[in-house]
Amino acid sequence: MERENYEIALIEYNKKTWCKSAVLGFFIGLAVIVPGISGSTIAIIFKLYDQFLYAVGNLFRQFKKCFLFLLPIAVGMVLGILLGFIAVEQLLALLPFAVIGLFAGLMSGAFPAVKDELKGAQMSFHRIALLIVGVCIPVAIGGFSVGMGSGSAAQNVFASIEWWHILLCLPVGYVVGITQIVPGLSASAILLAIGWFASLVDSVSLTFWQQNPMIFAVYAALGVGFLLGLFTFSKLLTYIFGKARHTAYSLIVGLSLGSIVSMFFNPDVFAVYTEWAESGVNVADLVTGIVLFLLGAIASYLLVRYQRKKDAEQARAAEAHTAAENGEKKS
Repeated sequence: MERENYEIALIEYNKKTWCKSAVLGFFIGLAVIVPGISGSTIAIIFKLYDQFLYAVGNLFRQFKKCFLFLLPIAVGMVLGILLGFIAVEQLLALLPFAVIGLFAGLMSGAFPAVKDELKGAQMSFHRIALLIVGVCIPVAIGGFSVGMGSGSAAQNVFASIEWWHILLCLPVGYVVGITQIVPGLSASAILLAIGWFASLVDSVSLTFWQQNPMIFAVYAALGVGFLLGLFTFSKLLTYIFGKARHTAYSLIVGLSLGSIVSMFFNPDVFAVYTEWAESGVNVADLVTGIVLFLLGAIASYLLVRYQRKKDAEQARAAEAHTAAENGEKKS
């Protein structure tokens, strides 16, 4: 049964929960860089998705409370983006399949935590249809970006910046902002699809900045569009969850599942398959990827089981407390 009223209580931080939110922000930052990863899916796994949406959507209405909640996430996000540019991109260049295998394993093992959001829901025809559509969307984006050959552009798109580049960055940034709050969608997959991913990554260097100072106008326009997408869509999703949570999550579960598939079907990993077909399989990369996938899946699933056990204990404690209070009232 869908809920008509939907109120969110933001957690009060201690050292443990502050660090947990910072880790969430770290993965959201990585999701901007690593193709296929969805930061919102990580938020669901961390049991912070609803609160994250509410805090972003109500930042200006309840600034202090929402700002304090989002602060560790923002700190982690900056660190994740920096590490993504410095380390992950280097690792992707050396052992691309292994890196993708690790992240896909982490996402696969954690998928049951996303599916748990549909526990007790009646899967009607339209909910099943939404789930299937959700699976198809990330896969279609990956397929489109592969078909367009967007990952293989030889020249940087922003080597010569025109005024229309800056205007175009606003809607592109808006869509990228939406990917950060809709589970299953990947910012890097969107940028790959339009042929901007490699160009933006390559633009982050002192040499490029000195030769093309107008790139900062591109960054600014992307940032403005990103924030607009983040704020407006957060409010919309919070409203939708209040009206039709299980129906909305039918689509989200599909998006999350599709994002796992799309990690093995996007321009970056397709380039690996092409190289293997031409020069032979890189056995070290393949074997390492399989091992890391299994280790990542096992590790994340153990975390899911731990969280389930913890949630069950908290539920029993809450029931016992309620029963005790009712007993005192009757006496």
